[in-house]
Amino acid sequence: MSDPQELQVTKRSKLRRLPKRGSQERELIYSILDEALVAHVGFITDNQPFVIPMAYGRTGDRLYLHGSSVSRLLKTLEQGVDVCFTVTLLDGLVIARSLFHHSMNYRSVVLFGKAKLVVSETDKMAALRAFTEQMLPGRWEDARLPNSQELKATNVLSFSIEEGSAKVRTGHPSDDAKDYALPIWAGQLPLNLTAGTPIPDSQLSPDIILPENLTHYGRGR
Repeated sequence: MSDPQELQVTKRSKLRRLPKRGSQERELIYSILDEALVAHVGFITDNQPFVIPMAYGRTGDRLYLHGSSVSRLLKTLEQGVDVCFTVTLLDGLVIARSLFHHSMNYRSVVLFGKAKLVVSETDKMAALRAFTEQMLPGRWEDARLPNSQELKATNVLSFSIEEGSAKVRTGHPSDDAKDYALPIWAGQLPLNLTAGTPIPDSQLSPDIILPENLTHYGRGR
């Protein structure tokens, strides 16, 4: 019996390169998905591979994608084609003494499955809420909700988180033993996504206060 706390692994999702960095733990996978903002969605149609960057949202064990109801991309995905869904968080550059051992510290997730069209208006609204909260927590309560015309013009796809894994690299470079004596700087250069100062819309009324979720915006661990 499979462990409900871990994703399933098949031949296509088994980690082969540096498997010690991999994990199927849902808790880790969800934490990476929740911190990231952009996913790359890969699929094949008409014998042509495509990888499209997309915003997304997560609720429980499901991811949601959305777009125009006439989008060729979404219409292709809703047909049940195989999808590879990936996100990556870059945490730093790993600077080694040798060029061969230069690397990066990162947290990534690769998922496999099929997407399904969300039909119910209630489920559609819940998915759009997840998408909004992924981008800016608390925004769903602050802004005007989608009206019926906007809902009709928007398609939402659901992607079940069932198969895949996370992969993580942390720490210093792994130089060859003989290279540690070289007079060359080595170590890590941490990187992170930081928010700048919010810029108000030119048509914004001056008496509207900047929301706290923008004042203290951040996506760190």
